[in-house]
Amino acid sequence: MKKWWYPLALERLMPRPRLRDGAEGKPRRPVRSILVFGRVPNPTFDYYLPVRLEAAGMPPHQVHDIRRFDPAGLDPDGAFVVVCRYASKPLLAWIEAHADRLAGVGLLLDDDIHAVISSRDADIAYSLFLWYRALHPLRRLNRHLDIIWLSTPQLVQAIGEPKAHILPPAPPASLWERRPKTGEGAKAVAEEKVVIAYHATGVHVAEHHFLKPVIRKVLEARPQTVFEVFAGKKARQIWRGMDRVTVKAPVSWPQYLVYAGTAQVDIMLVPLAPSEANDSRAGTKFIDVARLGAAGLFSDALAYDGGPQDAHPRLPYDERVWIEEILRLVDDPEMRAARAADIAAKVAQMSRSFAPLFPEL
Repeated sequence: MKKWWYPLALERLMPRPRLRDGAEGKPRRPVRSILVFGRVPNPTFDYYLPVRLEAAGMPPHQVHDIRRFDPAGLDPDGAFVVVCRYASKPLLAWIEAHADRLAGVGLLLDDDIHAVISSRDADIAYSLFLWYRALHPLRRLNRHLDIIWLSTPQLVQAIGEPKAHILPPAPPASLWERRPKTGEGAKAVAEEKVVIAYHATGVHVAEHHFLKPVIRKVLEARPQTVFEVFAGKKARQIWRGMDRVTVKAPVSWPQYLVYAGTAQVDIMLVPLAPSEANDSRAGTKFIDVARLGAAGLFSDALAYDGGPQDAHPRLPYDERVWIEEILRLVDDPEMRAARAADIAAKVAQMSRSFAPLFPEL
């Protein structure tokens, strides 16, 4: 459903990623180095690029934040430019000035930005940011793109660029391997408290509404449970006045990694409301659940469909089912441990079996 302030005509005018004329989906000349640009650090870079950049046989690489773009010291000769979601005017000008010396230009996207902008959940400020940093630059960037990497087949279909490469998440071990519990996490274990959590960005307000009655019933049924939720301005009021519910304000990506590395979460909830944006998402929440050492409950959605042999449960978007499954995990510590181990094994496999950035190198 569209925002009231968002005319359908404008959506049709939003630029989409497209390869340049004559692009073959690979570097245009030998790659001597790789220059990655984006708003770093951020989860997109961490989920998709470090393992691939550091793989055997890859050329040397540098990572640059577009907010502090400095062309001094950048050598364009034989450099392949990787744009990680976002670009800036100085970066675009540098690419244009050195196009005949570059080995190529690629764009990495991991969600359907058009659908996010069009959704009711994204606020105006975030939608304008996405337009300015992710979509508006495409009018210039598309003239130079040799490769487009997209995170899922569904995103390829949504974007409509048939020559795009699918690049699933490939997290480094440092991003998800669990550290020993200390501090508050160790204290919560000693108290035999069961911590249920939902950690989401500001574009998942619908999921907060879905979970509120679920969590109310669970907390009423099991006095040993507590609930923790990260909620932005829109979602925070949903949880107001509920006992045994801790509402945390969103933090930066580096701050979240520090927190999540040692926090106690026993059951991590990963609902996805049916929506155009959610249909294109990748299974990066597997990584977040593994980092927390938690048992995960996931929506029966394309992002978490690992096939019939996959051990993790996938739940229909039904309050009753979620209540029942959460209570089962609350009552069975051995099941929680087994589910957490399954998720850790799954993410370890994601880290090992990754598609390279440049198969031809």
